Amino acid sequence: MPTPPAELRETGAPAPVPGESVPGEPAPGAPVPGGPAPCGEALRDRLLARQARRESSARTYARTLPVVPVRAEGAVVTGADGRSYLDCLSGAGTLALGHNHPRVVAALREVIDSGAPLHTLDMITPEKDAFTGELLGRLPGTLRDDARLHFCGPAGTDAVEAALKLAQDATGRRGVVAFTGAYHGMTLGASAVSGPRRMRDTPGADAVPVTRLPYPYDYRCPFGVGSRQSARLSAALLESLITDPGSGVAPPAAVILEVVQGEGGVVEGPDAWLREVRRITAEHGIVLIVDEVQTGVGRTGRFWACERAGVTPDVLVASKAVGGGLPLALIAYRPALDTWRPGRHTGTFRGNTLAMAAGRVTLRTVAEEQLALRAEALGERIRAGLRRIGAGRPSFGDVRGRGLMIGVELVDPDGPPDRLGTPPGDPALAAALRAACLEEGLMLELGGRDDTVLRLLPPLVLTDDQADSVLERIEAALRRTETAGGTAA
Repeated sequence: MPTPPAELRETGAPAPVPGESVPGEPAPGAPVPGGPAPCGEALRDRLLARQARRESSARTYARTLPVVPVRAEGAVVTGADGRSYLDCLSGAGTLALGHNHPRVVAALREVIDSGAPLHTLDMITPEKDAFTGELLGRLPGTLRDDARLHFCGPAGTDAVEAALKLAQDATGRRGVVAFTGAYHGMTLGASAVSGPRRMRDTPGADAVPVTRLPYPYDYRCPFGVGSRQSARLSAALLESLITDPGSGVAPPAAVILEVVQGEGGVVEGPDAWLREVRRITAEHGIVLIVDEVQTGVGRTGRFWACERAGVTPDVLVASKAVGGGLPLALIAYRPALDTWRPGRHTGTFRGNTLAMAAGRVTLRTVAEEQLALRAEALGERIRAGLRRIGAGRPSFGDVRGRGLMIGVELVDPDGPPDRLGTPPGDPALAAALRAACLEEGLMLELGGRDDTVLRLLPPLVLTDDQADSVLERIEAALRRTETAGGTAA
């Protein structure tokens, strides 16, 4: 396990921040006059208070997970207060191999010790060449070994921007078809094709002409006719809008989708629906963009989520786990789409040598150790355990997911049901359960409409014993919420 910083080993005090002086407060790291040096919970509280004072009100995880991580290994995070947590967030799905995997750490040390440049814009380096070779050999279907790669700014949202721009450039069209419940990122174009109102209301997000269609959502059929027909109707509506000259929808440049919606609440697109969307887009010359930022690199039980349906997109968007825990984002696409001019989409941080090294090791390790198959088996084990926990608890509306991308939709069984009898979500219970899980030493987050879906994204290296502990902690957290207010019963 990594050694904690010296200032934590010796006194438990935070490291001084150069040049900072806050009136009425001791200098950072200094003991309070007449009292003990800050440590444990005192250190945690001091750092959290300092963060709240210094950082933006738009911060998210820091609000709901008041943990100050100082050490981490695999699926375990240790906070400044000495408490350990099982991490079922893993960087929002970024850490496929967990924290500080020995092979990743060794690769990073090798690069640093070699004196290789850490920043190279988009110039080629041996590390980048090795990464691209590894990635190309792992891509799905006809993209394998033949795709063009474009490295973007270091976040998935910029890769989505690049994918949209490429589709518009290659087709000469502007419109995009996206789906309800989608989450593609926070920049303007990515916000425009996302579902949540807080993103679409961003000034400028309406610059991309978007047609939004219902995503097949088994538990809450958007057509109000039942889940079995939802996928068929969604695909039929897409084809009708494209082929009907009176639909009012111009032929789009692209259709963008997630095979499993992550932030949308772990909503799974059926294989038959995905194949129909692929058929329709191919027949009508529309670029199919599949956003695998969260689903990629073994997360869903396949190396890429689209592989289960046997579908190859025209553009695949990758980030998160593809960089081995370091910032890296890219698109892989059919060579025929490579029509854009030099500089059409650029960014300063496209050449992160450390991310290339970490990413290559991660891609190879996931493949060699068959961690996608491991995720599929362990995910089913966890879902079965969650269904057992939910038996007799009407608040467990739906347990779903693929691989180690798992969701529990929490509902108010006494609330007014929809026309198909599905009760409404229960955001208060979801928030209470998330907080109770943290008290039990389990880090996870929420998603879905009104944040009513408990989401689990553990690293693919989660052990069987840790998986059992996850279930035990969720069950204990439920008992805690039931005791506190009875809302989980």
